[in-house]
Amino acid sequence: MSGTRPPNHTDDHTNTFRNALGTFATGIVVVTASHPADGPVGLTANSFSSVSLAPPLVLFCVAHTSTTWPSIRAAGRFCVNVLADGQEELSRRFTVRGEDRFRGVPWRPAPSGAPILPGVASWIDCRIETLHEAGDHTIVVGKVCDLAVDDKGAAPLLYYRSSYASLTVR
Repeated sequence: MSGTRPPNHTDDHTNTFRNALGTFATGIVVVTASHPADGPVGLTANSFSSVSLAPPLVLFCVAHTSTTWPSIRAAGRFCVNVLADGQEELSRRFTVRGEDRFRGVPWRPAPSGAPILPGVASWIDCRIETLHEAGDHTIVVGKVCDLAVDDKGAAPLLYYRSSYASLTVR
């Protein structure tokens, strides 16, 4: 595929697109919320980023096919749990459909009531500021209301080339 050709939607292009973007390592977060009827809900995301310092804004992207997103959206608030190295099992747990992702997982409430998961490097409690539709995802921009670093020495859990990875400091 030439770098000058416009992208198309063939399987080859999708795989090339996925492989090219996979060379960019990302951190992994679990976005949680407390829904009045559904209780605690959460989903794993690697499309998380800071947006602005003034005002403090962050974003994550969620697929239109997510069955968890409607509950987070309805709650209007969410907590981003930044996973630490060694939390791969927790990351995988929050990707499984049709199961109680919180079964057996202790948590404490953020100021919004959204779950803060055990052992995370940090957490960022937010309220939904704006939503932007983008292809097959929604970009969720959150205004940061509270945050803390729970483990200053934690190395991040990373995702790189479709696999979990660890950071080696040079």
